[in-house]
Amino acid sequence: MENCVARFTTRIETATAGVRRAGAAVPAQLTLADLPVGTRAVVVQVAAPGSAAAGATASDPLLLRRLGEIGFVPGEPLHLRHRGPGGREPLAVQIGETMFALRLPEARCIQVRIRTGAEDD
Repeated sequence: MENCVARFTTRIETATAGVRRAGAAVPAQLTLADLPVGTRAVVVQVAAPGSAAAGATASDPLLLRRLGEIGFVPGEPLHLRHRGPGGREPLAVQIGETMFALRLPEARCIQVRIRTGAEDD
């Protein structure tokens, strides 16, 4: 368990290093699947992990359309509330007043940036 916590801590520290440095950006490849529980973020883009925009293998276009239709659109704030057993899937993600359960392949299609304190208001 401690090893898992240490890995998540390292991953989030790496992902948020740019937020802590004035003017620096969060890495472009941060996805919803990379976030630890409790993180608040903003959707940057929904793209297949393999597309030129996202950077890995092509995904189902219907999946990307579905994610957009249920609210995963650029600029939309979200909150990763829970993860399934062992810290894996499903991921419970809240957008507005609605909670969604996503699998890891779906979460990997959603690029995010971590919200700053000013955005949490």
